[in-house]
Amino acid sequence: MAEGKYPINIWVNEERYEKLQNAGLADMCKEKLAGMKVIMVYADDAQKDKILKVFPTAKFDTATTKSIELLPREVKDKIFDVVVERKNIDILEEFLRDY
Repeated sequence: MAEGKYPINIWVNEERYEKLQNAGLADMCKEKLAGMKVIMVYADDAQKDKILKVFPTAKFDTATTKSIELLPREVKDKIFDVVVERKNIDILEEFLRDY
């Protein structure tokens, strides 16, 4: 893994929370914004660069959060599905093989 560790925030509604509970990952959720939950999938430097290249709408917040933002909803949905399927948040290397 390269030096950086950059989060992709995936918001968790009740349906997603139930899926995370069933996968044993509910403890990965963090509370944000008035009780809303989020899981963070982390990218290293190479993964971040590939995401920004493959998904033109994606942006890297260099100013504050150092997070990857504005990924298309369907991409975040796929990332979430792989997290639940693999029961692990360290899935970006596998996820990015398809791109």
